[in-house]
Amino acid sequence: MKNFALIGAAGYIAPRHMQAIKDTGNNLLAALDKNDSVGIIDSHFPQADFFVEFERFDRHLEKLKRSGKAIDYVSICSPNYLHDSHIRFGLRNGADVICEKPIVLNPWNIDALEDLSLETGQKIYNILQLRLHPSVIALKEKVDNAPAGKVFDIDLAYLTSRGHWYYTSWKGDQTKSGGIATNIGVHFYDMLQWIFGDLKENIVHVHTHDRAAGYLEFSKARVRWFLSINYNTIPQAIRDTGARTYRSLTIEGEEFEFSGGFTELHTRSYQHILAGAGFEIGEARKAIEIVHHIRHARPIGLQGEYHPLAKIPLSQHPFERR
Repeated sequence: MKNFALIGAAGYIAPRHMQAIKDTGNNLLAALDKNDSVGIIDSHFPQADFFVEFERFDRHLEKLKRSGKAIDYVSICSPNYLHDSHIRFGLRNGADVICEKPIVLNPWNIDALEDLSLETGQKIYNILQLRLHPSVIALKEKVDNAPAGKVFDIDLAYLTSRGHWYYTSWKGDQTKSGGIATNIGVHFYDMLQWIFGDLKENIVHVHTHDRAAGYLEFSKARVRWFLSINYNTIPQAIRDTGARTYRSLTIEGEEFEFSGGFTELHTRSYQHILAGAGFEIGEARKAIEIVHHIRHARPIGLQGEYHPLAKIPLSQHPFERR
């Protein structure tokens, strides 16, 4: 049984990590979050110690180490801009690190963390769960076995509506979340580059507070993509069903179905990591380079190969209406 500590216990994704720690037969000894709405811990590890102050959390982990209960893994579910610092903390405490995506916001952060990983002898793993999805694995096998020179035409849309709270939270601050493409899209870009090969072109058509659209060309795919957190961008037929999320990936005009099968992917990710087969930090580099470019590129507007949904009229920032 391995001992875990968790940073970011009050976040949306933390319960999946707690469940994965439990499902793999391990123990969560301590958790940290500046917010104390963490009753979810009772469903998984009610005996775990909880801290709202980093200094006390740090001291507690040191006490555990001296008592023979050293932390083996630090799981990180904190806001994106804090990942780099929290990964360093885990490594310096002699633990391997499991970090949510995006693992960092900038490509050069990966270089520095890889150096520190070598210095400490500890591993840094990224949760890239789409690579473990059965349908995605099957698609990669299909592409790998396609005729030489085959280039697939793909449309990707991911619309997941968010309320006004989003813009007040750290997620609405591009310097902290990395913006729309980084915050809700990085795992899709990782999936695309993993399946379709090296990136050849990265064009941004639209990039505003609530949406982003562009064109990516890989060795084996031409991809028009559109991401949004605005409910009004979701097709009316989908809204009529009461749904607030819409995910679509078409390949050569055919819908690729991978909406199901997500519930166990964090547990599967932990199983791979504990077996020594997890995705180490270097695996995330290409996706981080993609989103970093999107974040800093100048949008060219609706010209060239843009996603059809990019034509939806732009909306006003909620704060501008106050």
